[in-house]
Amino acid sequence: MKVTPVSLPRFSRPLSLALIAALPGLPALAQSVAPGATIQLGTIHLDADNPVKLRFGATAGGVALIDRSDTPGDKAAPTLSEALSGTPGVVVQEFFGGNDQPRIQIRGSGQQQNPAERGLLVLMDGMPVNRADGSYVVGLALPGQAESIEIFRGASANRLGATVLGGALNFASPSGASAPGLRLSVGGGSFGRGDLAASYGIDGEAADTLLRFEHSEAEGYRDYNGSRRTSVGGNVTFATGAATTRLFFSHTDLSFDVAGPLTWDAMLNNPTSHHAGPVPVGGVPTQPGPNVLRDLPHRDTVQTLAGLRTTWENGAQVWDLGLSLSRTDDSFTFPVSGAVRATDGNDATLTARYALQGTGDLPLFEAGLSWSFGEADRDWNHNLRGNPGPAFGRNRLKAETLSLYAGANVEIGGFTLSPAVAFIHAERRNNDLWTGATRPTLTFTPAGPVIGSAPFTATDYDRSWSGFAPSLALSWQPAADQFAWISLSKSYEPPTHDDLIGAIGGTPNSGPTGLATPDLEAQSAVTLEAGWRGTRGALTWDVTAYHSRLKNELLSLRDSSGVQLAAVNAGRTVHSGLELGLSGELSETLSARLAWTWQDFRFDNDPLRGDNKLAGAPENVITLALAWQATEALSLNGKLHWVPGRTPVDNMNTLFNDSYALVDVGAEYAVSETAVVFARVSNLFDERYASSTLVLDQARPDQAAFIPGTGRAFYLGARLNF
Repeated sequence: MKVTPVSLPRFSRPLSLALIAALPGLPALAQSVAPGATIQLGTIHLDADNPVKLRFGATAGGVALIDRSDTPGDKAAPTLSEALSGTPGVVVQEFFGGNDQPRIQIRGSGQQQNPAERGLLVLMDGMPVNRADGSYVVGLALPGQAESIEIFRGASANRLGATVLGGALNFASPSGASAPGLRLSVGGGSFGRGDLAASYGIDGEAADTLLRFEHSEAEGYRDYNGSRRTSVGGNVTFATGAATTRLFFSHTDLSFDVAGPLTWDAMLNNPTSHHAGPVPVGGVPTQPGPNVLRDLPHRDTVQTLAGLRTTWENGAQVWDLGLSLSRTDDSFTFPVSGAVRATDGNDATLTARYALQGTGDLPLFEAGLSWSFGEADRDWNHNLRGNPGPAFGRNRLKAETLSLYAGANVEIGGFTLSPAVAFIHAERRNNDLWTGATRPTLTFTPAGPVIGSAPFTATDYDRSWSGFAPSLALSWQPAADQFAWISLSKSYEPPTHDDLIGAIGGTPNSGPTGLATPDLEAQSAVTLEAGWRGTRGALTWDVTAYHSRLKNELLSLRDSSGVQLAAVNAGRTVHSGLELGLSGELSETLSARLAWTWQDFRFDNDPLRGDNKLAGAPENVITLALAWQATEALSLNGKLHWVPGRTPVDNMNTLFNDSYALVDVGAEYAVSETAVVFARVSNLFDERYASSTLVLDQARPDQAAFIPGTGRAFYLGARLNF
């Protein structure tokens, strides 16, 4: 993976050009959502003149651009964790090591969900993978099929309709012009992993076309740990006069087993095992946690996404219109305490952006609209040994989210002042379709499952939220090859349906007794941040520091047995952090890259938790990568991934995950101009560690709360271009 140094603003271009003019031409990243971006048909730019990179370099906010056209030793179908590793400010904690549901968070947004289903806006070709209520299935993201990954942290994503603290990720696909011909990638390795990816691009005179396919599967490190993801898609790009349009579609079929957590002792001594539920000692249950091999938790999700995006230019004016439609069928079989949640629905999103270009790289004025609406049916069934058992609920969920944005970039002397404001309005409606007088219950006893009943309480709700998210940034150039900025912003995040309705009352040996519908406020935050990026000699740096004060932070909590509780609003919390990226050429053949994310998320004088740290967020995440071009054909690379210090598992700060360090090594050999073979060894020293944990409010020391990381793994693959 290559985290591309963003080019500096237009008035420093002569020096930037001198530094990188020797690099090859790169595509214009046609599905970019950078400020003022347009779709470009078959355009190739020198790196120094690539408009997307210039706009990123002039953005007064936390941004990063990952160029996946240069991915030494990358796997044929990388997971999200593999693709984003080494990106400062983006923390990805693997759950089960495959294409499943890693916890991904930026600045702590959505970190307390199990699994993470909100807190980020996830885009593909500029249109959302999220549903209309803001929720998403993280495993549907396809980093291996992206030409670039654009990362907008914090307020820099407000202009995209991101009503969240964390920001947005945009996975921009290649086109037939940027990836012509047939391209194949194949690979496989330890724990039954097999990957296949293919694309075929046609660079025509009037239009270009790309078709793609990707399949990845693995048996997994643990016994009940399989995963599989298949995706097909494509796009067509054509020009009509001053307008350029891209039509795109994708269909993704994802399924994976949920191997579940272990106790700390089991994680260290038998990490491939599974928890078998609480152990009675003297009539008292110990080692609380799910009975994985009885409940067989798993998830099956299918999403079809289709849309179009059109941009056209009229002098200094740029218009951008987008429309996407999606169908998502998601069946999540939780352990028995959480039941089987099946959600099938349709969503639509309309986007419109207008930019008035000035003399610099950023628009003088920019306005945008994002309007999403959707409807879904959600069925609730008890988990009867991994299959849907008795139904106990049915809801019709409707969501609508509107975001309006306006911002400017005004040059005042040697400074640029960037005021902006976003308005967010969200509606969430739920019609309870259950017609029974009671709800069935399910309890596992030594004699087998027993069906009972619980009183029925209707769960209907009709709620709305409205709020503003203003921001003000000031940027300048301390030197010709440097860019600095400071900003003050506010975020406003309404809850999703997953926050507003959830199964409660279950235990590790019994199903839910009902559905909770907490009356939640929108989460808001005021953030002060400052950044500095630049180049000096062979060294490039990008550093951002932030301090956020949150009100009504949305928390999804679990009790001491690991059972899901209803979502709540915290009182006041504080999120502070530092995001640092360094890269440099140590010699003509040796380069290095360092990414350091420091984060400190705490309650603020909470009546119960005081100033405790929020659970689940490691304080430091450090990645050091080295790449050595040994010969013209052979390159070697290595990576150290280090999480020092202890990470709290619960908000009461009574149980902690230990530090760990992993070493990966890899090699790549160019057999010819069209064929490359590569190999990688992950977790070289076979470290036993917990890659992630459950996020609890109050934990027990003997609790099954730790997710084992994958042991030493070997991978071999090849890439072919025709």
